[in-house]
Amino acid sequence: MSTDRELKQESQSLAVEEASAATPAFADPGESRFPQVVRALRNPNFRLFWSGNFLSNIGTWMQNVAQGWLVLTLTGSAFWLGVVGFAGSIPFLIFTLFGGVIADRVNKRRLLLVTQSAMMLLAFALAVLAWLKIITVWEVVVLAFLNGMAMAMNAPSYQALVPRLVPREDLTNAIALNSAQFNMSRILGPTLGGYAMALVGVAGNFFLNGVSFLAVLWALVYIKYPEQEPSHYPGFFSSLREGFAYVRANPQMRVLVWMTGVVSFLAVPFLTFIPYFARIQLGVGETGLGWLMAASGLGAVCGAVTVAALGTVRHRGRVVTIAGVVFFSAIISFSYSHSFVLSQCVLLFEGYSAILMISSFNVAIQHLSSDQMRGRVMSIYATCFLGLPPLGSLLAGELSRHIPTPHALAGMAATAAILFVATYAVSRPLRELD
Repeated sequence: MSTDRELKQESQSLAVEEASAATPAFADPGESRFPQVVRALRNPNFRLFWSGNFLSNIGTWMQNVAQGWLVLTLTGSAFWLGVVGFAGSIPFLIFTLFGGVIADRVNKRRLLLVTQSAMMLLAFALAVLAWLKIITVWEVVVLAFLNGMAMAMNAPSYQALVPRLVPREDLTNAIALNSAQFNMSRILGPTLGGYAMALVGVAGNFFLNGVSFLAVLWALVYIKYPEQEPSHYPGFFSSLREGFAYVRANPQMRVLVWMTGVVSFLAVPFLTFIPYFARIQLGVGETGLGWLMAASGLGAVCGAVTVAALGTVRHRGRVVTIAGVVFFSAIISFSYSHSFVLSQCVLLFEGYSAILMISSFNVAIQHLSSDQMRGRVMSIYATCFLGLPPLGSLLAGELSRHIPTPHALAGMAATAAILFVATYAVSRPLRELD
């Protein structure tokens, strides 16, 4: 596809989006009661979608806590924790691109209904096996892999649906509020999950997660949004190649995807090693680990609220670069900290800068993409963001065999910081991104 044709297609798509925004389809008669910081919630369909996903994400975090506890109970091995984590994450690298092609070919609502239903059934399967006490660690690995597959197929459609639920001027706020609800669930889910395990056991956590999917399924059934005009698409792999060509032809989109890959491969794996620092370097137990994770989550919520309050983030190229450097610096500082209080403070900055950077990535790519290509573009973005951390974790683990773990993670973060600064220095499209 030629550049001229892409630009023409994109301008036509933007015109359609702006025309849709001008219609009363998104309007809420009581929109004046919503302050600027949550202005996207004035759109009733986004409000319904946001609420359903918030409840479902709380359930997902409850399951994550119970799943780790179950693996430790079955094996007593940190190795198997890593295996289960890898099994649940690697599908993002393998299947997300295909999910993007499918998202551009089928009704996104129906695809989300299928993937969310699949995750619900897998949660109930875990609950039954755990309740009957017949589950083995290999069954946990298989179910984690299948759940990862469903999430990988779900991600592009989820990302591509949000712009159809709000007018264009509310898109930045909508993406920020999505980040806020995800990180609020990251604080609430593990806390509720710990109490739930004490009351009803791990099987109860899995069952409650399965029930939580009813909230998002109900939202998906009842939301209303302008359907995309049916289009003719080439073959499956041709569609995939077209998506890569589309990203490659847009210099700003290309550099944003590259920077996302740098963050995901060299910095995001740090989160996997927080339990190591809590236990070995800081000498705190499970409660201390919970406070560390809560500090990161609280920082992320504050970052999302900042983006939501700003409404429109200007000079995004500069923002993502500075936020990225702060994020990498926080990782380096945490890696060498031996003070629990200092580590908490550093994780606040880590969570804040991470969400500021990631939200800016997401908003910029959404704005640069046309409706027809959005599913494939977001699948490429999601593959970089969600598919590369397992490989980065393998690299960090291998480095840790030869040098101290703090050196390994700090070295990876420092490399990412250098790449960010160098990219900003040589990339004019990034510097001109507004």
